[in-house]
Amino acid sequence: MRRGARNFLSERPGATPPEIDDVQQVAGIARAADRGEFKVADKTGLQLRSLITKSGELEISLKRIAIPEPAADEVVVRVEGTPINPSDLGLLTGPADPASFKSTGSGDDVVVTAKVPEAALAGLAARLDESMPVGNEGAGVVVKAGSSAAELNGKMVAMIGGAMYAQYRVLKASDCLPLPDGTTAAEGASCFVNPLTSLGMTETMRREGHKALVHTAAASNLGQMLNKICLKDGIGLVNIVRNAEQAKLLRDIGAKHVVDSTAATFTADLTQALVETGATIAFDAIGGGKLAGQILNAMEAAINKTATSYSRYGSNVHKQVYIYGGLDTRPTELSRGFGMAWGIGGWLLFPFLMKVGPETGARLRQRVVAELKTTFASHYTKVVSLHEALQLDNLAAYNKRATGEKFLINPNKG
Repeated sequence: MRRGARNFLSERPGATPPEIDDVQQVAGIARAADRGEFKVADKTGLQLRSLITKSGELEISLKRIAIPEPAADEVVVRVEGTPINPSDLGLLTGPADPASFKSTGSGDDVVVTAKVPEAALAGLAARLDESMPVGNEGAGVVVKAGSSAAELNGKMVAMIGGAMYAQYRVLKASDCLPLPDGTTAAEGASCFVNPLTSLGMTETMRREGHKALVHTAAASNLGQMLNKICLKDGIGLVNIVRNAEQAKLLRDIGAKHVVDSTAATFTADLTQALVETGATIAFDAIGGGKLAGQILNAMEAAINKTATSYSRYGSNVHKQVYIYGGLDTRPTELSRGFGMAWGIGGWLLFPFLMKVGPETGARLRQRVVAELKTTFASHYTKVVSLHEALQLDNLAAYNKRATGEKFLINPNKG
């Protein structure tokens, strides 16, 4: 692997349709790139953009942009897979009212609009009236490379750095991670955000002196990865889900401790799982409502089951909840019954990577590549083109952020 690829990010914080996995097509592109024959048609490509106006209207559209020649240390990648993650939706649709989505125009000129509540505009001041590209991560084939990155020509690479909802992406070669031969774009498209987040959780657990952890919205793609990591590494994991179907999904892949937050016995079930695992740190994707407080209270109750003395200040075992998502946008409510040894805060991937440094980041990325088709395999419910991503039925589906439903955009899907 080239030096730049090894340093990737070190300085910064099921079913796959045939159009994504057409190995012969990818091989043909690779051969053309190797011969230097690949030409970007008309030197332009489509890119998906999101704009929120000062008057409070969201506009999602497609823009044809120029594709510049790569500098010596840059590559041009034909993007063939890029996931729609909750973090992408924060930029793509933001706080827009889902009931107000409307579509006008057709083809490349389609525009989706929606109303943004006036109360939300103050927090969006830095992006108002600015058309912004979307898409955190993706994968595709290098179709043209600068002189110092020629070894990447024709290679399937994973990328991160924004603006991935586009037919072509020009970026530094050091921001690409070459994937093993035979890896498809669908397999590599989600190899950064979810895999590194799940590994970051177990790494944080160890560094902060905990021995087991709790995870909410646990049947997600990320949650399934975290289960596989914990099973493989012998880490106790308590999974909190929101219905019986999600609980079954996790148990079917080997999860040992699964509790349903909608069950009448939730508090007792959670406390017992915490007794059995000793988990004192949680990563919460829900954010709003009472769940974070319920977890802290259950941790305290589990600890007190083996307490030998009483303290009016509660146990002296530190209990920690990190909120890393906002599936529930209501305020976080804490009902204080967990003593004084506790903490609640935010957790994000890139600040974590900056904190742990390049050596740890490289070790985590190496594991992702080694287990890309097993532990860190992602499954998608639907693959859409850029145009299809703006169809109102598809937009409504992926904007629900439903557990177990994940969309993949193939910007070059015919």
